[in-house]
Amino acid sequence: MPERRTVALVTLGCARNEVDSEELAGRLAADGWELVEEAADADVAVVNTCGFVEAAKKDSVDALLEAGDLKAAAGEGGGRTQAVVAVGCMAERYGKELAEALPEADGVLGFDDYADISDRLRTILSGGVHVPHAPRDRRKLLPISPAERQGAAVALPGHGDAAATASAPADLPDGVAPASGPRAPLRRRLDTSPVASVKLASGCDRRCSFCAIPSFRGAFVSRRPSDVLGETRWLAEQGVKEVMLVSENNTSYGKDLGDIRLLETLLPELAAVDGIERVRVSYLQPAEMRPGLIDVLTGTEKVAPYFDLSFQHSAPGVLRAMRRFGDTDRFLELLDTIRARAPRAGVRSNFIVGFPGESEADLAELERFLIAARLDAIGVFGYSDEEGTEAATYEHKTDPETVAERLDHISRLAEELTAQRAEERVGETVRVLVESVGGEDGPVGRGAHQAPETDGQTFLAGLTDSSQLSAGRMVEAKVVATEGVDLVAEPPPDVVRGCSESEEAGA
Repeated sequence: MPERRTVALVTLGCARNEVDSEELAGRLAADGWELVEEAADADVAVVNTCGFVEAAKKDSVDALLEAGDLKAAAGEGGGRTQAVVAVGCMAERYGKELAEALPEADGVLGFDDYADISDRLRTILSGGVHVPHAPRDRRKLLPISPAERQGAAVALPGHGDAAATASAPADLPDGVAPASGPRAPLRRRLDTSPVASVKLASGCDRRCSFCAIPSFRGAFVSRRPSDVLGETRWLAEQGVKEVMLVSENNTSYGKDLGDIRLLETLLPELAAVDGIERVRVSYLQPAEMRPGLIDVLTGTEKVAPYFDLSFQHSAPGVLRAMRRFGDTDRFLELLDTIRARAPRAGVRSNFIVGFPGESEADLAELERFLIAARLDAIGVFGYSDEEGTEAATYEHKTDPETVAERLDHISRLAEELTAQRAEERVGETVRVLVESVGGEDGPVGRGAHQAPETDGQTFLAGLTDSSQLSAGRMVEAKVVATEGVDLVAEPPPDVVRGCSESEEAGA
């Protein structure tokens, strides 16, 4: 019997990439590959790259070079790695150009290759050559009308396809399953976290002047509610307690299915899935927020009152140059509306400073908004040109030194303001999803206002015995202190006894 080939998936970038990696893992495991955690232990190291901004692209290149070093060491008898393959957004965005610039990669695979990932890797391992694709604008692969996009024969990572699912083995390995229906992607979890992302849609129809994502992710396409529900049920069976809905723009969900309010219908159904304790929605566009969606996000049990709002700036002139809408006062009115329904709602956002034409007055306007907004988490980025974007052609560029100064200034302000916002939560009772218990910090989790990896953590303190706590537990705890954006919270004295009793009852 031939030795099973091993493969490691190295994932960079956002939660959408994590979902794509688990789809690739599912396809590979279903076709007999053995998945390993470390690239050094794999015959093939597959690097799922990010192509969003320069820093992310650099990280992706570094990861490919590191994998190339493992391959070189193996060639000298010091390891196992025989091939390095690039997938993901950077691979899709640059294709042949990336392959020529980075000979350390034995293959550069685009989204169209995902359905045949196993064959592609076998070809590369056997010394064959896979010709990388020429980059193209994926928006042009789908009809202009959203209503005509469903069922189009275009590769959409995370959406699945009837042919690939139908050809999968009838007896799938443990932990690998189509999440639902004939179009569901094969998926295999790559960790045991009680949190998992679920792709709600792919692509984006917005034309923000600074963003290249639609050109390589394509136009907006929703997944069908039955597929999203089926995948969530499957994840719950794998022990997942919190699902985070991800896409380039969740507020547009359903517009190509004939119902722009479909998210308001879907969220209560997801929250009712047996085993799911929290549903979180990410990537919301302020200009597309509507009263009904705010009501569902703030008033549905098990749906986190959490608003990941993509403000980007608040000075109206800068926003118009970005091809976006709103201003400081409108954004503050939106936050007032949210907090009138859920005073403890979590709100995060990202901002770009140094955009072409940004004046000192514009920066002051952004500061005015940040001070008044009371955001829980703030990401700040300095503007840099992205090839292929409208903003890259703008005149009146802010010089790099000024961009760096503004980035430093707003970042320090953001750090101070988010720490103050955390302090406002002292005395609150938060519902914490425990994510780890064995580290030197003791039990650690996140409250409803804290998304994975971006918004801080909650440390559970004051426990005389936390041995009965386990990852995936929901614990109510009172916030007693803060450490920057992180919270320190104490559960009630009987929390461990309650956990133990619950375990005995379920035995």
